[in-house]
Amino acid sequence: MDLQLTNTTAVVTGASRGIGLATVQALTAEGVRVVAAARTITPELKETGALAIPVDLLTPDAPAQLIDRATTELGDLDLLVNNVGGGDGGEGQTGGFLSFTDQQWQQSLDLNFLAAVRTSRAALPSLLRRRGALVNISSNGARMPHAGPVTYTTAKAALTAFGKALAEEFGPQGVRINTISPGPVRTAMWESPDGYGAELARSMGVTQEQLLAQIPAAMGMTTGRLLEPSEVATAVAYLASPLAAGMSGTDLLIDGGSVKTA
Repeated sequence: MDLQLTNTTAVVTGASRGIGLATVQALTAEGVRVVAAARTITPELKETGALAIPVDLLTPDAPAQLIDRATTELGDLDLLVNNVGGGDGGEGQTGGFLSFTDQQWQQSLDLNFLAAVRTSRAALPSLLRRRGALVNISSNGARMPHAGPVTYTTAKAALTAFGKALAEEFGPQGVRINTISPGPVRTAMWESPDGYGAELARSMGVTQEQLLAQIPAAMGMTTGRLLEPSEVATAVAYLASPLAAGMSGTDLLIDGGSVKTA
């Protein structure tokens, strides 16, 4: 299927691995000119052919600097993918609400919510000129807040609400804004030996391999398996395309059936 994205322009944040890397790969395969932002530029990211820019979006002025660089290199933007985020640091993430400090709350909000706020604010003037699209990568944890660290799921809930608010404001001006909420995906959050999955396994007294095998059933995933980053990336590419012209304000669940409500 031709998604009609050839020679369009995009910025993808959190692009060095996982969903971000898969998104860059999917978009470049469709002929999109991509600026890929990440704290660390990995060999895999270099191989995509995207313009990789090292940036730490936890720094308040970094999002505006990123978008300024991107528009200088590519011109106005057709797409912004706010993918940067995480709760993949393992230590101190499994103790429950009373164990989280103000610093941990602030870091999670900065990474999972405010980085998207700042990047969107910087990119929207350009997206408005191009009547482009914006896709936020949230989590089904926004609807199932018990399914991860409370700091992470709360920040993702804010991101989902943010996408709805932006769609209402900017949809009439020609910018389509949608959210994708994945369930557990085969990323470092679950698979890294020092990530959240490894720490959760230790707290439960099981091996990480046992935990990963148990997650689909524990999360009610009727597909019986974790998601692949490429599955989320394919949805991003579709939402960016003219084929999805009727989709705005959507929160698209890709979670193997975990969320049971309509």
